Amino acid sequence: MGDPEILKPAFAMVALTFAVWVRMYYVRLRQIRRERIAPQSVATSAQAAALLTDSRGSDNLRNLFELPVLFYAALLVALVTGLVTPVTLWLAWTFVVLRVLHSFVHCTYNRVLHRFALYVAGAMVLWILWAYLAWHQSW
Repeated sequence: MGDPEILKPAFAMVALTFAVWVRMYYVRLRQIRRERIAPQSVATSAQAAALLTDSRGSDNLRNLFELPVLFYAALLVALVTGLVTPVTLWLAWTFVVLRVLHSFVHCTYNRVLHRFALYVAGAMVLWILWAYLAWHQSW
């Protein structure tokens, strides 16, 4: 078994996901109360999209279950194959930082070009992490 240090970036991503989840519900519940929206009237995603005007949190939460799934898998591969190195740790933490910045942009001022640049940078780091793991794998 490899170095458990590689799990710290995974816990950081889980903390980010939790923070976005809390923000999403804070914004949603505030709007529901303010506008006196009946909870049942937002029972489906289509209904919620029609009534809830701020979807940044829910959109970002969905994003945190796309590429990060491959991130979590890469960390487990690094752990079980003994490929926790300074390189894998640096790539993992870099991915986390880029995702935090992406979430910040997405959940605040939501400038698409800024968000997209951070998304692409994070994706490239993730692909490099997978390439590194594959290259150093003892088949």
